[in-house]
Amino acid sequence: MTITLFIYLLSLGCWLGGMMFFAFFVAPALFGNLQIADAGKVVSTIFPRYYVLSYVAGVITVIIAAYFAIARTPRGSWTLAALTLAVALALMVYAGAVVRPQVDAIRAVAEETNPDPARKAEFDRLHRLSVQLNGAAMALDLLALLATASALASRV
Repeated sequence: MTITLFIYLLSLGCWLGGMMFFAFFVAPALFGNLQIADAGKVVSTIFPRYYVLSYVAGVITVIIAAYFAIARTPRGSWTLAALTLAVALALMVYAGAVVRPQVDAIRAVAEETNPDPARKAEFDRLHRLSVQLNGAAMALDLLALLATASALASRV
């Protein structure tokens, strides 16, 4: 059980930590110090790995939290963790598998001097959606972390 809990905590920490590090350190540093086109290219290189981390860590945490919801007490805390992690994983899969390819397909519009207004509006809409999905997943992961802390604190 200790190894399983360790894997769960490591996976949740990597997933949440990766999202927070990207959102609060990497993206602001890139877009604050590079030309938008160059920052966009770097982000395009990072995102496939970012989403793979989310998928792998998400699957691991959902499975283990669901197992703990069945096998350990307090079941309510573990169930909340499992549900919030499942929704966060679904949001990340949608952001990475559906929204990101659409953004990549029209990314060049962000670099154009006089972009087509309709394409620019579509890029902005998709970018905003991506940010919202990632932010919601981050908030859900934080809620899962709180539920995990609650579950573990009840055992102390």
